[in-house]
Amino acid sequence: MAIDAIVYTSNTGYTAEYARLLGEKTGLPVLSLDEAKPVLAKGSAVICLGWLMAGQIKGYKKAAKRYRVAAVCGVGLGATGGQDASARKQNRVPAEVPVFTLQGGFDFARLTGIYRAMMKTFIKVVGGQLEAKADRTPDEELTLKLLRHGGSCVGEAHLAAVLAWMEQQ
Repeated sequence: MAIDAIVYTSNTGYTAEYARLLGEKTGLPVLSLDEAKPVLAKGSAVICLGWLMAGQIKGYKKAAKRYRVAAVCGVGLGATGGQDASARKQNRVPAEVPVFTLQGGFDFARLTGIYRAMMKTFIKVVGGQLEAKADRTPDEELTLKLLRHGGSCVGEAHLAAVLAWMEQQ
């Protein structure tokens, strides 16, 4: 299927960074979901990127109602590829649509409103659990570092599976 554009929804900017990077690598136009509505025809084929919150890929449902979603990328704190199956299930993504999860970043200062309050609790609970764990994996160490100090993991290497899939289209 020929893909017409990359559409995204971003909360703190990491998903937007991935969308721009994917656009640079593929030459596809990159539009926020709001920007896409007036310029991208209904039924256009898109790659949808959204930020992950409690397993939900934000913007996916809205994109799926308007466009033909060729692939979905969820951006969150977890390791790249580590939540593909659960993201598919929780968001009810059809089996024929590939799902990719990408490790983004975390910056508490960029959060607002309810998301700030939710993450404050998340940091306390999950951060505390990770700190108490004696045998943390490298992925858990990175997650703990992001929660405690912030930072970005956005990079081309995390897009390898997405780009490989696109080459096969």
